[in-house]
Amino acid sequence: QVELVESGGGLAKTGESLRLSCAGGSGNFHAVGWFRQVPGEDRDFVAVYITQMEKTYYADSVKGRFTVSRDPAENTVHLQMNNLRPEDTAVYYCGAVLHGGSGPPLWSYEYDYWGQGTQVTVSS
Repeated sequence: QVELVESGGGLAKTGESLRLSCAGGSGNFHAVGWFRQVPGEDRDFVAVYITQMEKTYYADSVKGRFTVSRDPAENTVHLQMNNLRPEDTAVYYCGAVLHGGSGPPLWSYEYDYWGQGTQVTVSS
């Protein structure tokens, strides 16, 4: 049974940083990604780490501010979020993809497992 557990969410002010962690999100997965969701909207792609290729992809809205990385020793994938903005406020989910496709998994339907989510709130 695969279990992904997010942590590290919380409150931040504009310009501050938070670091999210996804425990269990490393292992033998093809990729581990981060998505975010606000009430009434779809779950949107944020970033993904392709495990074997050690490549990363980011949504345009977070490029240059967020960094996704993997710690194999801790079986954890982190999302370092710098220079936070109020529009980053959402519930953040990590997801895992078992087998790779033709490109990076940028859509939520491509993911096989999800964590329970962690709230990030950024105030102005």
